Amino acid sequence: MRPRLRRFLLGVGAGAVAMSISLVIRLYFGGLFLPEVAVGALVTNTPGSVESVLVTNLQYLAKYSALTVAVVINLLLYGALASILSSVSGRKEYGDRVSIYTFAAYGVLFILTIVALEFTAVLSSPQPLSTVVLTLLPPQLAYGIVLVAGERYAPLQTGVICEPLKPIGRQGSGGKNKKKFDRKRRLVIQAGVATAVAGVLLYYGVGLLFPKPGISRVDAVSALQQQEVTLTANFYRVDVNIFPPNVSSSGWTLPITGLVSNPLTLNYDQLLAMESQEQYNTLECVSNDTDGDLISTGKFTGVKFSDLLAQAGVKPEATYVVFKATDGYSVGIPMAKAMDQGTILAYQINGQPLPAEHGFPARMIVPGYYGMMNCKWVTSIELVAETYQGYWQVRGWINEAQYETGSFIVTPGNAQVADRFGIAGASNVPIGLTPIAGVAFAGDRGIDKVEVSTDGGNTWTLASVQDPLSGYTWVLWTADWNPPATGNYSIAVRSTDGTGAVQTAVMATPFPGGATGYAVVDVGVSSS
Repeated sequence: MRPRLRRFLLGVGAGAVAMSISLVIRLYFGGLFLPEVAVGALVTNTPGSVESVLVTNLQYLAKYSALTVAVVINLLLYGALASILSSVSGRKEYGDRVSIYTFAAYGVLFILTIVALEFTAVLSSPQPLSTVVLTLLPPQLAYGIVLVAGERYAPLQTGVICEPLKPIGRQGSGGKNKKKFDRKRRLVIQAGVATAVAGVLLYYGVGLLFPKPGISRVDAVSALQQQEVTLTANFYRVDVNIFPPNVSSSGWTLPITGLVSNPLTLNYDQLLAMESQEQYNTLECVSNDTDGDLISTGKFTGVKFSDLLAQAGVKPEATYVVFKATDGYSVGIPMAKAMDQGTILAYQINGQPLPAEHGFPARMIVPGYYGMMNCKWVTSIELVAETYQGYWQVRGWINEAQYETGSFIVTPGNAQVADRFGIAGASNVPIGLTPIAGVAFAGDRGIDKVEVSTDGGNTWTLASVQDPLSGYTWVLWTADWNPPATGNYSIAVRSTDGTGAVQTAVMATPFPGGATGYAVVDVGVSSS
């Protein structure tokens, strides 16, 4: 292998060690992880129309794909630094070479981190500059040490001081044994890098090659009914963070300021001591497609938001309430929606404290509005006199984001929404009585009826609709279908909301105000 390429690969290996240490520091001690910050900068400067396409097509993989690319670029940067700096370090002593590699890497990564921070509006782990300065040093020191150690035990170029180990075997065969030993060491280093890469690929690839078994068609309707309330572990999550903010309840406070006559600040214990309200709510991401799985239902516990506003004393000129989150995210809702009896500041989901990824210590639940309006990790509330454009709104998304009426076919077919209930897709069914089942949702308007068509929309049949858990949740529906013959069928569903408005058939992409159109699945009917 050519010396320059070998130097580059050694730099990549040392960079992998540095990045692993940086990630550990980020997750357990604070600090910043450059690939995460880079993704934040990318998301911040991505137009909403582009972001919508990425989320619709890649779902949860969108930001993690971006993170993977950022990690690879960071590793390539480490490799390039090693290749360039090896000629600078020359025949310098061990400590000098470590210093050169360490501080060169530190300088480059510090500058890149500061630049990325300038273009990032949301950061799950905000840090003062002093913390950035300190936490960037240990990973780069590890980079320098590993890189120089690699040069010692796997010489890469003439002129670099090496301290080889004593030859193995008889002294008389030193040259031959030394070359054989050096080849073995190089093979070990190369095998280690290959194993690390293979391990990452295996970790993420096994799930794709061997997916978890789903639930059979026979049990699909039963499974749907059993999971009317989504398990917390299965509840969809869409936000701009790679890692959710880790907020301590002991240091958390929530100021309510702005156009109020009695500004107040709550801590976590005071929030829990207030009169609570339990309610079932369905949340759906505005980027969800007509058959997507970015929708879930949970039981939320919290404080009625109108009670908090009553304590603060709302001034007449206040028209909007602005919520800001720990990560820098912000969104605003009209005062009328803030005073809605179903709008709560929640601290539990399904009887347990909110997990970090769902907004601990507290998040907003705003019935009738898409998920982006339900701010997580709330850290401040301000009442203002003008319409507020939040994080996504300045990127083109609709501001008063009311849910579009939608209905979803869970079974049969291969709609993504079936994944939300752990139901295996069934694009082919045997002839005979076959249940068609799914969910319908129209925010706080409720669902009046659901209709199903098995002939491409030429005729429609009423489905049986189950009573909702609350006025803010999806409804389950079922319809029996007895195909007249084998062949291919196109099944569609539409719903009518509680105001009498029929779901529109016009197909529209999620951007800027939510997807519309009928959910359609193609199903083949066979003789067995």
